[in-house]
Amino acid sequence: MKVYTDLSKLDTFKNAVITIGSFDGVHTGHQKILERLRQLAKEVEGESVLITFHPHPRLVINPNDTSLKLLSTVQEKVELVNRYGIDHLVFVPFTKEFSLQSPEDYIKNFLVKYFQPSKIVIGYDHKFGNKRVGNIEMLKEYQEELGYQVEEISKQEVENIAVSSTKVRNALSNGDIIPATELLNHYFTLTGEVVRGQAIGKEIGFPTANLKVKNKYKLIPSDGIYAVYAHHNEHRYDAMLYLGRRPTLEDHNNYVCEVNIFDFDKDIYGELLKIEFVRRIRDDEKFPGLESLKKQLIQDKANALAVLGESAKIETEVEKTKPIPKVAVVILNYNGRDYLKEFLPFVMFSSYENMDVYVADNASIDGSSVFVENNFPDVKLIQLKENFGFAKGYNEALKKVHADYFVLLNSDVEPEKGWIEPIIELMERDKTVGACQPKILTHGKRDHFEYAGGAGGWIDKWGFPFCRGRIFDTTEEDKGQYDTSEEVFWASGAAMFVRADLYKSLGGLDGGYFAHMEEIDLCWRMKRAGYKIMVKPKSVVYHVGGGTLAATNPRKTYLNFRNSLVTIFKNEKSGKLFWLLPLRLVLDGVAGLRFMLQGKFAHTKAIVNAHWDFFASQSDYRNKSYEEMEAIEKVSIGKMDNKGVYPKSIIWQYFIKRKKYFRNLF
Repeated sequence: MKVYTDLSKLDTFKNAVITIGSFDGVHTGHQKILERLRQLAKEVEGESVLITFHPHPRLVINPNDTSLKLLSTVQEKVELVNRYGIDHLVFVPFTKEFSLQSPEDYIKNFLVKYFQPSKIVIGYDHKFGNKRVGNIEMLKEYQEELGYQVEEISKQEVENIAVSSTKVRNALSNGDIIPATELLNHYFTLTGEVVRGQAIGKEIGFPTANLKVKNKYKLIPSDGIYAVYAHHNEHRYDAMLYLGRRPTLEDHNNYVCEVNIFDFDKDIYGELLKIEFVRRIRDDEKFPGLESLKKQLIQDKANALAVLGESAKIETEVEKTKPIPKVAVVILNYNGRDYLKEFLPFVMFSSYENMDVYVADNASIDGSSVFVENNFPDVKLIQLKENFGFAKGYNEALKKVHADYFVLLNSDVEPEKGWIEPIIELMERDKTVGACQPKILTHGKRDHFEYAGGAGGWIDKWGFPFCRGRIFDTTEEDKGQYDTSEEVFWASGAAMFVRADLYKSLGGLDGGYFAHMEEIDLCWRMKRAGYKIMVKPKSVVYHVGGGTLAATNPRKTYLNFRNSLVTIFKNEKSGKLFWLLPLRLVLDGVAGLRFMLQGKFAHTKAIVNAHWDFFASQSDYRNKSYEEMEAIEKVSIGKMDNKGVYPKSIIWQYFIKRKKYFRNLF
């Protein structure tokens, strides 16, 4: 998520879907709006934009109003909004001059000028402009002229949001943390700088970090002792917090916010602590002296630990009660007995608890099936009656497999022991991820990315594929430069995790491909249905590559060039195909000429045959694309985004500008 505080530095948004409001606390009502914002942005292949104001308009319009109490500071709001997948968060500097602009200027010279919205999601009672005379009806009046659409948040929804905000504030003001947490759908937080105090807590065995909350408008819960979590440098600690005037210490009767962090002994003066409120332990009280206070604090700590322990137990139990998804690792094999002997033990050694391993044999003649039966009794063997190729072979095999996730794994891949867990955790957490791949390194050169998938696949604007870590024949050394989990365009078929129900609903791989490019076609169809394709580099495998069909084989050249054209023809928009296909034919011709100059005449002939077969079968491909469109519409969760699409020509960048590494493309 990108955050802006200066209107002059905004990006140019693509099909912006915007909403406007304070979103104080980002509670359950706000979260529903954000989810709708994300969904609409997907539908129009655009970007979600949340527009809010700083300082709060009430502080500018009524500077003497001291009643305002905010649930979240700017930084807390950033962290909360980021949880819900919004693309852009804009803090508009709110000034007296801004408040005095006419409603027409607000629409034309603010909303449209800076955001060019395709859709505006707004409450029925939204007011704007000088004296707040602008309203939703005025926004609707300009829809056709200014090219946006207004989606209205109903009266009931707006009132529910207002009630939620009021209820949260009231609950916190009364120290009722549990109902506030339920309304927020997250813990209420308080962030402050650690400042020096009188060190009285240290004298009685309870050293505290004294917090200074700089934002005077931030809501502070009622006085008392609270069980809390304290966050410091990305670590969460059990703690208890005191709010009040320390009535026991008559000589130090000033208001303080003090946190006693359990099992913590660090000098953190001047640093920030973020506090999460879990439950209120007791009211503030006056004790006869420090010894009585110490005894009570011992009991308070015990009570806080019990509360936090119960909270952690609930979190753990929730995790435990979640069924562990069934994962089926399916290895399609054709005459790969030696690879199975070498790499199948690594697959079986995987640490994932709920896993079945299958070998689907494509009518091998090298004794692969007998070898598996005799040496790997726990592996489930699927015998296919003929060599269907990679694509159709998987489709036939997976008809006989029942699981939550399929892992399509080449026979020449060595996975690390914990390769499954990171990807399943990601896909379970984000149900919009349709497929995911691990980081794929070269088996014989383990510090380099492997050709088949590197750290996730991309395509350029002309449909040429490449990877993070591999462009054409150049593979990079892995120095951790691509260790971030990111959305990409395609996941490698050498080690592809895919939702089983989605795979089957989309018809699986296109069996007509036989091999090569079929995974890109499947991922493209998933993206057209609104799903994400991801790479999770925490998961690592090592791939030999070229084990079934070597790069020097003209048959591979034929399949690559034919299947590339088919993939574009089936998935690209018809308007773009009008100029893209002729361009691709020219570029393929250049590749054919290059092969000829190298004396590789069989490869040139393979390209010619690929073109001939593609055009001869166009009607079949067109019918196939219609069938796939129907399947896509049935499972669609939104519109396709352009993540993983390089907006330039990778051929130009690589061969002319000599940019050999992915990191140099941007």
